[in-house]
Amino acid sequence: MKTLIAGDTAPLFNLPNDNDQIISLADYMGKQQVLVYFYPKAMTPGCTVQAQGLRDIKAELSELNTVVFGISPDEPKRLAKFCQRDELNFTLLSDVDHKTADDFGVWGLKKFMGREYDGIHRLSFLIGLDGKINHVFNKFKTKDHHDVVLDVLKSK
Repeated sequence: MKTLIAGDTAPLFNLPNDNDQIISLADYMGKQQVLVYFYPKAMTPGCTVQAQGLRDIKAELSELNTVVFGISPDEPKRLAKFCQRDELNFTLLSDVDHKTADDFGVWGLKKFMGREYDGIHRLSFLIGLDGKINHVFNKFKTKDHHDVVLDVLKSK
């Protein structure tokens, strides 16, 4: 697993959202910064806390010209339930074959309770207007993720 770093060009992706509509990263280049955050599974405790934090700072993110995409290997139908249940106000994308996660270098071996398996590592990437990764968020707690993101955005 070779994770992308700041300065790398973000891989372009076309993924279905919770309504099964294709969202393309290319449509946002030159217009808005994009926060792409990878999370393991919709509606699990850590993923829910992380999503709610981002939901609650939507206005501040908009003021900072930043749009959010949450990406997981969940099917669009599960993402729709997650959006509805938690009143999420940003876009969740389905990466069932984990190709985009592979492209960003966040899919790989994980260990949990003595078991090894392949899955998504919880990382986030701030992509600038030029399509380059400006910042990689790899050290945070799910409950503080939104604060860490805001701190970085406000310091730029």
